[in-house]
Amino acid sequence: MALELRQQLKLSQQLVMTPQLQQAIKLLQLSRLELLESVQQELLENPLLEESVEEDRQPERVMVEDNNGPTGADAAIEKELLKNAEWDDYLGDFASTSKQSLSRDLEVPEEGMAFDARLASKPSLDGHLGWQMHLSNFTAKEVEIGETIVGSLNSSGYLRATVEEIAGMANADPAHVEKVLHRLQRFDPVGVAARTPSECLLIQIEVYGYDDPILIELVREHLEDLEKKRYKPLAKKFHLTMEKLKEYLELIQTLDPMPGASYGSGDPIYVSPDAFVYKYGEDFVILLNEEGMPRLGLNMSYTDGSLPRNDKDKDYLQDKMRSAMWLMKSLYQRQRTLYKVLESIVKFQRGFFEDGVTRLRPLILKDVADDISMHESTVSRITSNKYVATPHGIFELKFFFNSALELDDGGTVGSESVKAMIKRIISGENAKKPISDEAIADMLKDELQINIARRTVAKYRTAMGIESSSKRKAVF
Repeated sequence: MALELRQQLKLSQQLVMTPQLQQAIKLLQLSRLELLESVQQELLENPLLEESVEEDRQPERVMVEDNNGPTGADAAIEKELLKNAEWDDYLGDFASTSKQSLSRDLEVPEEGMAFDARLASKPSLDGHLGWQMHLSNFTAKEVEIGETIVGSLNSSGYLRATVEEIAGMANADPAHVEKVLHRLQRFDPVGVAARTPSECLLIQIEVYGYDDPILIELVREHLEDLEKKRYKPLAKKFHLTMEKLKEYLELIQTLDPMPGASYGSGDPIYVSPDAFVYKYGEDFVILLNEEGMPRLGLNMSYTDGSLPRNDKDKDYLQDKMRSAMWLMKSLYQRQRTLYKVLESIVKFQRGFFEDGVTRLRPLILKDVADDISMHESTVSRITSNKYVATPHGIFELKFFFNSALELDDGGTVGSESVKAMIKRIISGENAKKPISDEAIADMLKDELQINIARRTVAKYRTAMGIESSSKRKAVF
């Protein structure tokens, strides 16, 4: 068979992920703080983008009435965007809290002092211990050994290396390491660098001056019995009444079994809500949080034609122009999508916004996607890492999506509502007679007319970090 070359035309359709489309998808799933960082980075890299300054801009309120979101604005928005690309021209109904109202509530720092100059970093455990070592009469070698010990601590302050291992790392004698360790364990926080919880508590007992032999024996040999609440055998062994044993237990509970936990290396993470939902009359108001978000516009000094440019400069500026326009359009689309998803959630979960988590109904991504005529993947992205402040607290948007449990009458109830009911039942129980999972299942059946198995109650209870009834039982 002879081989030959042929040219053939073929018409086909192919979906291509352009860089602009990838950027729009990325913006959807960014949290609010990540979005602020991304926009600030674009302002630094794109000379055609600049931050517009608005004065006396009052916040607007958007009422949850139209299920289709803002209407009749898309064509006008596109025209205005191409005209001058000002943020407020395409932000439309997506309002934010006023910067001026916020500035009235904040105390303005003194002239010349920035806010970051007023902040102090949280002390770390290794820094706190190192500071004490250098203020003590440690030799240079002992400081080296101490730093090796500190470097072997976990986040709770426990030593996770043997004396021999530390001696090898510090090139020191194990007896010398034991001496430094003994001194270090009596630094603040007392009991740090202990190897076991028993050793940690015994060090605190010594430093705080407790010399009761029964207390020392309880901590040294019977911590597990105390944890398992095996009180009667202990009372019999030490010839104690239950009231006296209770006094020992209360004293032990004043000690700190994790002395390094309060010196975490990382700072706490604060949630900044992406939106606020308020009750206003019989309706709910949705406010998107735009506080701190730059108002983007085009730097017209590059587009007025007064600057001499060659073809390479023109190509560069055109590329940056397209990038700036696409970014602003993507930001508008992100806010529009977030608003529409929130509006749909408020509609489906109105019972929650009225009365709280016990009225949370079953909801899946497809319900919201069908309601706002979007793909499920878009709804999934826009609800990731997003938080909303409601009359009942701050919740992640994914919290409103939960599975369904069937009721006897054919209806359904959300799993989060069932969890809230379980938590409420346990919080009101008698500490001496905790309610079993089977009894909770029966109570749920009576109250909600829901058939729920005991193992399902146990699963939900465990997910909420609540112990079993045997471990919740109080002897005293």
